[in-house]
Amino acid sequence: MITNITDLQLIVNAHSADPHVILGMHELVLNDKECLVVRIFNPQAKAVTVIDEANKARRYETEMVHGHGFFECVIPKRKTWFRYKLETDYGNGNVVTQYDPYSFIPGITEEDRYLFNQGTHYQIYEKLGANFTEIDGIKGVLFGVWAPNASRVSVIGSFNSWDGRRNPMRLLGQSGIWELFIPGLQPNDGYKFEIKTSNGDLIQKSDPYAKFSELRPSTTSLLFDIEDYTWKDSKWYEHLKNIDKFNAPMNIYEVHLGSWDRVEEDDNRFMSYPELAKKLIPYVKEMGYTHIELLPVAEHPFDGSWGYQITGYYAPTSRYGNPREFMEFVDACHQAGIGVFLDWVPAHFPKDANGLARFDGSALYEHDNPMQGEHPEWGTLIFNYGRCEVKNFLIANALFWIEKYHIDGLRVDAVASMLYLNYAKEDGQWIANKYGGSDNIDAVEFFKHLNSVMQHRNPFSHMMAEESTSWPKITDTPENGGLGFTLKWNMGWMHDFLEYMEKDPIYRKYHHYNMTFASTYAYSEKFVLVLSHDEVVHGKRSMLDKMPGDLWQKFANLRAAYGYMMTFPGKKLLFMGGEFGQFIEWNEKRPLDWFLLQYDHHQQTQDYVKALNKFYTANNALWSKDFDSFGFEWIEADDKERSFYAYIRRGSRKEDTLVILCNFTPNTYEEFRVGVPFEGTWKEVFNSDATAFGGSGVVNDRPAKSEPIEWNRRENSIALRLAPLSVVIYSPE
Repeated sequence: MITNITDLQLIVNAHSADPHVILGMHELVLNDKECLVVRIFNPQAKAVTVIDEANKARRYETEMVHGHGFFECVIPKRKTWFRYKLETDYGNGNVVTQYDPYSFIPGITEEDRYLFNQGTHYQIYEKLGANFTEIDGIKGVLFGVWAPNASRVSVIGSFNSWDGRRNPMRLLGQSGIWELFIPGLQPNDGYKFEIKTSNGDLIQKSDPYAKFSELRPSTTSLLFDIEDYTWKDSKWYEHLKNIDKFNAPMNIYEVHLGSWDRVEEDDNRFMSYPELAKKLIPYVKEMGYTHIELLPVAEHPFDGSWGYQITGYYAPTSRYGNPREFMEFVDACHQAGIGVFLDWVPAHFPKDANGLARFDGSALYEHDNPMQGEHPEWGTLIFNYGRCEVKNFLIANALFWIEKYHIDGLRVDAVASMLYLNYAKEDGQWIANKYGGSDNIDAVEFFKHLNSVMQHRNPFSHMMAEESTSWPKITDTPENGGLGFTLKWNMGWMHDFLEYMEKDPIYRKYHHYNMTFASTYAYSEKFVLVLSHDEVVHGKRSMLDKMPGDLWQKFANLRAAYGYMMTFPGKKLLFMGGEFGQFIEWNEKRPLDWFLLQYDHHQQTQDYVKALNKFYTANNALWSKDFDSFGFEWIEADDKERSFYAYIRRGSRKEDTLVILCNFTPNTYEEFRVGVPFEGTWKEVFNSDATAFGGSGVVNDRPAKSEPIEWNRRENSIALRLAPLSVVIYSPE
């Protein structure tokens, strides 16, 4: 035996942080003569032979110099390193020939490490995790993981009997990155990282950068080549180049893929990505939506979290299929003219043992102090936005979904919880920033960095903030002191609107300004009006069930509510099931109640929403100036006794003008006068009370010529029939 006993023990006892220094082929001087030595460690092997790849007749038998599987081969007459394979005999006729993982130079460069450590390696997912690649013309998988406080890290998997001694990784300098290239692995091979912590504990972790994972409850990461797909959505991107993303229609259908529908005849299983593509996309297209927004599809262990507690940030969940099938789903959406948004969760992550929590035995992705690192409300951990490598993990992840999966934008969850150090915490439960305040300075800088890079690299994308406070300039640029989001969910509007709509009409006059208050700040940010999943769960009741009155009035109120929402300034979002009047609140364990469509009220409601959606996209006054105060003007905002509102939406041309009339009482008015913005003939172009929608049929079949009668502070006005619990829309002829 020529191997130093200390080196041998480091390998046999799995203590080495740089196994390549010992294992593999090395040049050395033995008895004053230059020669080569090859060292292999494989506890399962019975015998190992070194084979010269260029001349397979040159075979060199190794000697087992340690009974636990340490093999050594001295090649005395050769001085220069050569490419070789290992022929490993496992006994019982099982012989495997493959390249030696310890014969390759690092695949993660010094530049990669430098950029990652400073937080600016925006494609770090191509180096960390598990990536199919070639080194020196040899195909294999490059494994990389950030674990700076580990004493040893190994790749374990189905290819090495899950034995952490077999494939220890090397630590690259002071970067905290461990790396190993293993040739010959196949897609869907399972793997994890085995980490020996600084105190000697052994833990197994799923790959933070895994592209695919086994179906829960398994936590095994799977090899998958996400580069092996040819996209067919070039026309979609040509379309995006030719529009102004802020002055285009945006009507979003929010979807939880696991409960939109299920295959009930097959044990109520989830629909697959291909099945959803065949059924969901045509439905969305027929209904007139412009975009789908998916509740988080990143891998998560618990169905009841709806995807908001993520363990696999780079892996589309295997609940519905593999990554390629998810790509095909997105591609099919684009080919149908439908954009795709994803919910994205950079605010917190769960404490699951296989996930990011205390990843290398220390608080790595989170803060060590629970007052900084834990959400008491959610029982989850908070990312440490002050650590460059953590910021890089998240920023690269956001870019990953846009650039690799062609996602059109991200809705960033729980932004408020990131901006405030004292979010959901009592005094004594949080630590102030360096100025003594509650602003999370690191999170603010994270958002500015993220959104600046996103808009530079992907100018057609949207970054939407789910933010519920009055934090200023959410959608202003970082150059102007803003956070750089393109859109903000209008949570204040949603709260005021729903509080109003849930009131019995007799009491609405006391809450009249709930419906007008949003206009006082409508242009302070670029808003999306949302009726999201959060409003139809946990006892909040479905949208239909929130509405007061008898059955007819519930549906009439719902139509009026949607009509008001779709005509008020801001982009739009509605959660699935709301479009046909789902009666019970949403439950992620079961599909929507599609059987309700056999009943007239629900079918008519679906028809109404379809017609309303298509009216919205066909009339640029409802979307071309959402963020320009010229596009909206009140005609009547103070008629609280009749719970009546009227306003103007202006488009690109005068003839695009719309007048919207909202009656939130069950009263019908036969001779109702309202001011109009200019003289001429006005015609009713939409009425939520039409009988086709289940209404009472109080419509205006004949155009109304304006009269020079001053009304609502307007020189001209018209008289019309105003339907009960309705939204009526007029346009000039």
